[in-house]
Amino acid sequence: MNHQSVAFKNTHFPSPPHHHHHHHCNPIHSRLLFPSALFSLHPNITVTKSPHSSFTCRVLHTPLLHTSNTTKPAAAAAVKTVDVATLGNLCVDIVLNVPKLPPPSPDARKAFMEQLSSSPPDKRYWEAGGNCNMAIAAARLGLKCITIGHVGNEIYGKFLLDVLRDEGIGLVEMSEETDVLDAPGSSYETLLCWVLVDPSQKHGFCSRADFSKEPAFSWINTPSEEVKRAIKRSRVLFCNGYDFDELSPNVMISAVEYAVEVGTSVFFDPGPRGKSLLSGTMEEQEALRHFLRMSDVLLTADEAESLTGIADPILAGKELLKEGNRAKWVVVKMGPNGSILITKSSITCAPAFKVKIMDTVGCGDSFVAAIAFGFIHNIPLVTTLAFANAVGAATAMGCGAGRNVATLKKVVELIETPDLNGNDKFWNELLSHHLKSQEVTLLSKMVFNGNNGRVNHVTLQNVVSELLPKLKSNQLEGTLSS
Repeated sequence: MNHQSVAFKNTHFPSPPHHHHHHHCNPIHSRLLFPSALFSLHPNITVTKSPHSSFTCRVLHTPLLHTSNTTKPAAAAAVKTVDVATLGNLCVDIVLNVPKLPPPSPDARKAFMEQLSSSPPDKRYWEAGGNCNMAIAAARLGLKCITIGHVGNEIYGKFLLDVLRDEGIGLVEMSEETDVLDAPGSSYETLLCWVLVDPSQKHGFCSRADFSKEPAFSWINTPSEEVKRAIKRSRVLFCNGYDFDELSPNVMISAVEYAVEVGTSVFFDPGPRGKSLLSGTMEEQEALRHFLRMSDVLLTADEAESLTGIADPILAGKELLKEGNRAKWVVVKMGPNGSILITKSSITCAPAFKVKIMDTVGCGDSFVAAIAFGFIHNIPLVTTLAFANAVGAATAMGCGAGRNVATLKKVVELIETPDLNGNDKFWNELLSHHLKSQEVTLLSKMVFNGNNGRVNHVTLQNVVSELLPKLKSNQLEGTLSS
């Protein structure tokens, strides 16, 4: 990840920092890698110019997303030609060194951000952020992926479109032309997130969404027909808590309800925003509850406790599963300890891989992409969880998100010489309360003699022998198509 030094009031911060380290490492959060197979598979993706464009890359129209001439009822089974569609949260991250992080008061932080924004920083310090991370991760795994969202007509929007196109990812514009005509100029611009790094490697984040009670794109009133076609053609629709910074709750609820209607599985990761949404406006609270009810797969970390008031991650997962009308999986990410996947009939656990952690930025998005890969391809739960942990660990070994996420080559290398974090005490204590209630599967370094008769131990070797042929096949296909 490139960092730019910024000086304020004649204070000079001389050199870019070294790779920044996140002290709360989470090798489970991951970022996936894979050659840009989708673009090579879809050479007919075209770029057309909108009347509002200042450059030719405006809206990517993907022919595969359009419905056939035969009109079907919305609820009829749609042909699924896309694996994953992400909803909203398309932004550009700008990573900057600053002498000190902005002060906590909103007015001071806003002035600080406006000072940063006064002239565009060098393009070396731009990176695709938000849901672009999950989309790039999914595409690099070999999943066919599109993003649904809004980018503006300025240099940052063009940058995002170029990055997505280079990764073989289509963009479906969230807004209608009438929305654009009614939108104030500044609110139509691509959302920027300023990632600020001080000399001690602490991070701060600023975006214009922080200073507005309304979502950044509150002028988007309803999902367009093109957005509905995209959702209908996708196997998975991925949403996260940061979508609420951009889109009105009603727009998001409409998109999710349509996904359910047309048989598209909904993945939802509330993330750190989950806690603030719980105490947000009545509209936000209701939308959050709606998402929790309507999702097929819920992905959580620390917010599992916030959402349920239950500290035990397995019990919290069970509660979320019980509250969800449609929930099939609840996945709890637990950083360096690993992850858990809870269904109505089973508990699956996988310790994290042991790697040297450089940077955990973007790991969670890749982790989600690997979970989607396992869900779509019906891979055994313990293998899916181990794969997601591996992809997260591979990303944590690198630096940064966006185009810096791990490559498929890096994941294969990690899986070929794997090692698990050995924390038997953690898992024994956690699982001891749940052995009588459900089937429990645990990824293990080795086969245990006399495994208490309650835990089904699956060896790392078995999982690796199942994964490697699939990944190497994907790797070969990606090499041939790139």
